[in-house]
Amino acid sequence: MLTLQYPLVLASGSPRRKQLMTDAGFQFTIETRPTDEFFPDTMPVNDVAEYLARQKAEQFISDLGQRIVLCADTVVILDNQILNKPQDEADAHRMLRVLSGRTHRVRTGVAILSPGNDPTTPALYSFTDETTVRFVTLSDAEITYYIRECKPFDKAGSYGAQDFIGLIGIEQLEGSFYTVMGLPTHRVYQALSLFLKGAATDVERVP
Repeated sequence: MLTLQYPLVLASGSPRRKQLMTDAGFQFTIETRPTDEFFPDTMPVNDVAEYLARQKAEQFISDLGQRIVLCADTVVILDNQILNKPQDEADAHRMLRVLSGRTHRVRTGVAILSPGNDPTTPALYSFTDETTVRFVTLSDAEITYYIRECKPFDKAGSYGAQDFIGLIGIEQLEGSFYTVMGLPTHRVYQALSLFLKGAATDVERVP
């Protein structure tokens, strides 16, 4: 396992993010805190994922201590509109129908909160990674089967790239597959490598 200078907390209940971090070699605990995932209506859609990730990280500022907290948020964007998690089966079917045969963008924002040079001021570093995804034309039967079997109600855009609909529906992908899954592991590793034992840290403070 990769050993960091401080204990690592994954602030996410996503089993996919948990698996990706485990596969990437990190040792961590999981702790989630309620966060209002609200963003201003006037905010550009490209900024939303990183904004929400930072909102999650800020819940840990007051009692961070000597820990590193990793937060993430993923949004699916089609025609400059965000497709959130579906409310029910009908909503999931609607989203997958509009994604069918088209190209959309998946943006995952990541925020990493860590002890700063000043013990009283944590440091917060954040970034966004984007992947472009194109779906084949999906039949109503395929969409219905997927919703019934995989129940994608906790997934942005109503789908998981690693599930049935991704296996049979994604015909082209530009960027990281893991960004679509919910965590750009290549960039997370680059950021956390600053905290590997023996590495020097140089991160920005919370504004």
